[in-house]
Amino acid sequence: MTTNLLRWIPLLPLAAAVLNVFFGGRWGKRFAGILASAAVFGSFLIALRVFMLLSPDAVLRDTLYTWIESEPFKAQVSFQADALTAVMLLVITGIGFLIHLYSTGYMAHDEGEARFFAYLNLFVFFMSVLVLADNLLLFFVGWEGVGLCSFLLIGFWYEDPANTTAGNKAFIVNRIGDFAFLLGMLLLFWEMNRLGVPSLDFAALKDAAARIAPDTAVLITLLFFIGATGKSAQIPLYVWLPDAMAGPTPVSALIHAATMVTAGVYLTARLNFLFVLAPYTLSLIAIIGAATALFAGTIAVAQNDIKRVLAYSTVSQLGYMFLAAGVGAFSAAVFHLFTHAFFKACLFLGAGSVIHAMGGEQDMRKMGGLRRRLPATYWTYLIAGLALAGIPPTAGFFSKDRILLEAYASPHGSLALWLVGWITAGLTAFYMFRQLFLVFHGTSRAPESVQAHVHESPAAMTIPLIVLALGSIAAGWLALPSRDVWDPWLQAVLGRSNPAEHGEAVNETLLVALTVGIALVGIAAAYFLYGRERRVREDGPLWGTLAQKYYIDELYDFLFVRPFTAAANWLARAFDPGIIDGAVNGVAGLVRGISASGRRLQSGNVQHYLFAFLIGTILIFVYWLRR
Repeated sequence: MTTNLLRWIPLLPLAAAVLNVFFGGRWGKRFAGILASAAVFGSFLIALRVFMLLSPDAVLRDTLYTWIESEPFKAQVSFQADALTAVMLLVITGIGFLIHLYSTGYMAHDEGEARFFAYLNLFVFFMSVLVLADNLLLFFVGWEGVGLCSFLLIGFWYEDPANTTAGNKAFIVNRIGDFAFLLGMLLLFWEMNRLGVPSLDFAALKDAAARIAPDTAVLITLLFFIGATGKSAQIPLYVWLPDAMAGPTPVSALIHAATMVTAGVYLTARLNFLFVLAPYTLSLIAIIGAATALFAGTIAVAQNDIKRVLAYSTVSQLGYMFLAAGVGAFSAAVFHLFTHAFFKACLFLGAGSVIHAMGGEQDMRKMGGLRRRLPATYWTYLIAGLALAGIPPTAGFFSKDRILLEAYASPHGSLALWLVGWITAGLTAFYMFRQLFLVFHGTSRAPESVQAHVHESPAAMTIPLIVLALGSIAAGWLALPSRDVWDPWLQAVLGRSNPAEHGEAVNETLLVALTVGIALVGIAAAYFLYGRERRVREDGPLWGTLAQKYYIDELYDFLFVRPFTAAANWLARAFDPGIIDGAVNGVAGLVRGISASGRRLQSGNVQHYLFAFLIGTILIFVYWLRR
């Protein structure tokens, strides 16, 4: 079915971004925020209308124009919306609107507010293009666009070198993954052309997927997964995401909850028909996802920056999503993506509310006792924290429980994968409530000058928190065991798996009890150690290793950054002046020498010219006689 609605979902934020770039400073900061928020809200309303028009097996299409035509290949700027696209659009525009609304309060006193909202709108535009694209080439445009916008937003306060360094780090690390993605796309086109279907349209790819050679499918999917590890911050390309905290807090919420980091998960779900052809790749995805979830969870335990804890939590939860994708449970992966968007956005915006109240302070060791001073922030933070910990009946309980069940009982799952996910669930509950107790409970450890100005955030910031907290509870009810509407909705796109049908019989109730049990143990441990006052000494070699993130950044610096920098410095000092500049200067010198010789012949003496003319005439005459 064709429609003209789809194009307006990305075009509205793009139009607002352009207007804010050229006229935002003239219209005033407040109007810039209103315009940006209204544009994203308009996209949300259109996305909601698209959702209502769809059925689980329907596809809406909207073709704008032919972009590339080189026979036999053709690529169009064309959008499609199916069940999976509709879910992603509601997350991007719905939660994106709440983040925009929150930003009108958070950035109210920033001189670059119009520029900030232009970047936010541009981010939503590219993410919308990514999920609406009906071909892999247009998908890649959105993929690269969100990378560009993350660079602009992370380094938004560019006067601080730490921010620009973090933005550069995100940009460079993502380029590594994007290079692999590009190779995968070229190899896939080569294979499709060999099959006589020279196209990168998703529909054509799906129809021809079964004919792709198995070894080629493994290589293609491995390259795509490397690209996904960059965008979705998995081992070994996760290092950019914690440093992304340098940007304004709404940026952290937008990148970590609703947009960029979910792109890799969406890629694996959208190309699920390719990944199922490569069991080796799926096994690797599950192992990397489980390892990332556990690895990042242990680091989050020892962090003291309120936003950095949440950053490593995001890396860990993305690991859960890839664990689900790796065992073939793509529906479970997208379900956790959906629920995670609510409670992680709520947590980041709640952290922003705390930072706003504390005058910019982010060290949890200098907080405490904020529960009564920030009641709306506290209660929404508590609800989102319970959801992240997976406590029923919150959304996180339903989505995390489904992933762990699939990890244990699906054909590609195993006890080892389930065990890693189970331990990570306990760590998640512990570090989340360690943060909650350090920030909101006990007595205040802030200076008196800061305590005197602590106050609840304005309504523009607390209303999005309340909405997101409600979503952190209700979003999971879409997959209630008695009335599951999630799997039937995505079945036509992602298929449906029922782990109880595979392998040995599994007691689902026991697995749920074990998962909730370890989460409660984690919360109890956090309460015992941090509930009233901190009762544990955060020192020792193990704690120091966790606090320093296993020294991975230092290791990367030693193995990659320093050798690359040293090589670049040598090239700049020796190779470039001696070889590159030498070659250029040598050519210039040669031309200059030849010109100098020629200049001597041009003396300006008429007699010399006549003599040369005579000699030339004689030579021509002799040549003619010899002929």
